[in-house]
Amino acid sequence: MRDHGGDLDQAIRRHGGPAEAWIDLSTGINRRPYPAPPPSAAALRALPTRAEIAELEREARRAWRVAERDGSETLALAGAQAAIQAIPRLGAPGAARVLAPTYNEYAGALAAAGWTVAEVASIDALEGAELAFLANPNNPDGRRHAPEALRRLAGRVGRLVVDESFADVCPELSLLPGARPPNILTLRSFGKFHGLAGLRLGFVTGAPAEIAALRAMAGPWPVSGPAIAIGRAALADDAWAEATRARLAAEVPRIDALAASAGWSPAGGTALFRLYGTPGAEAARDRLAAHRIWSRVFPWSASWIRLGLPGSEPEWDRLCLALAG
Repeated sequence: MRDHGGDLDQAIRRHGGPAEAWIDLSTGINRRPYPAPPPSAAALRALPTRAEIAELEREARRAWRVAERDGSETLALAGAQAAIQAIPRLGAPGAARVLAPTYNEYAGALAAAGWTVAEVASIDALEGAELAFLANPNNPDGRRHAPEALRRLAGRVGRLVVDESFADVCPELSLLPGARPPNILTLRSFGKFHGLAGLRLGFVTGAPAEIAALRAMAGPWPVSGPAIAIGRAALADDAWAEATRARLAAEVPRIDALAASAGWSPAGGTALFRLYGTPGAEAARDRLAAHRIWSRVFPWSASWIRLGLPGSEPEWDRLCLALAG
């Protein structure tokens, strides 16, 4: 198991307390989730049909304004993670490059499929790779790349995978509304922005032949009945999405000001998570943990700490107290 946020069991082992006493800010998952209705008995009882899955995929394309003129197709899966694990198996392994530092599952999935993986620090260094992975915006530092720069990059690599799991808060970065070269696969997460990560729902969009191959790997029921029902309702709710984007954007200065009051310096992030430089990341995490707030530190950095945004006023009050203590 690679290092990830969301490891609240580790927080409890180290610092004690029941799970319900903790505020988990160690992920970039929206803590004010979409008000999903309970799944129906039919969604729980019956196997999902191909027609239901297709309707979910159509709703995702509408919500993210996927351009139709390039003939691309979209596949629903059990989270963007499912696509990350399957894509390296689309062809024979070779030389892959990952724009780092980033989500550590890209390199892990590539290595597990037999690829030789190099982590590089600039987008230009991805050129020449048979398979290249990057996140836009990036996790954990929020690094961003203009869509036109990624389209140019696609002409210099064999296959380009762009993970847009955090792009709901900055839709101007998305490749989906415009024309895309056929060698780009674009990933989207449902659970992060909608705050329903436990539902396990994500999407990959790309050329029909590659989507067909991924669909065959995924099997006949790639997503659950509850994921289909809740996903369709949430993706259709444009008003909730717009209000949530506005709320998160308005709260970024608030959390940045709290971090600054603790002597932390801004190091990047998005409207779903913030990255800060500290004199000592482990000590900063322990300081927050004393108030039952869990944060994310990284084994490759002694100074970076990442925080998601609180979801309610009591959570904001706890964070303010912890950072002022």
